[in-house]
Amino acid sequence: MSDDEKGYGFKIVVVGDGAVGKTSLIKKYTQGSFKKEYIATLGTQFSKYEEEIDGEKVELFLWDIAGQDQFQALRQRFYTGSSGAIIVFSHSPEQNQSYVHVPRWFDDLKKHCGNIPLVLFGNKVDLIDEANLSSNPGSPTSNINVEQFAKDNKFIGYYKTSALTGQGVTDAFKALVKRLYAIAKISDFA
Repeated sequence: MSDDEKGYGFKIVVVGDGAVGKTSLIKKYTQGSFKKEYIATLGTQFSKYEEEIDGEKVELFLWDIAGQDQFQALRQRFYTGSSGAIIVFSHSPEQNQSYVHVPRWFDDLKKHCGNIPLVLFGNKVDLIDEANLSSNPGSPTSNINVEQFAKDNKFIGYYKTSALTGQGVTDAFKALVKRLYAIAKISDFA
């Protein structure tokens, strides 16, 4: 962005266990596309996306950070300078452990990024019957448990998403972007 062009830029890190759909969510939001084959992210992938809020240009720098344990040592470098973050877990029954690891991702972000705006994505809702999320409070990924965790830890929100169908994806990303924009506007006047 040139000096005479007014606008805002935000670095957003997207974290969570491997194979929960981080890359697919970013592609759905930025390109509107979805690919079924899984290719593990090695280290990090970077995407740039522009949108307009209240008539102003906003540049998003989306950092898709590998969730596999072998990349743990690299992550703290990728967190530097983050404006906001998204933690992704999967509602797929085969990946229930991904929600159990959300507090670890949360603690890691807090340790390396401080108090930045956070959003929680419960991805792959297309693979389950959403009614079960409400009717089974014993499940770690029930709406009650996840919503309470998000509230207790001051997340902007918890969104049920599907990179395949697009459900909730735009709303979830925009919630974070709008919060980042509002914070930037407030600091302009401070």
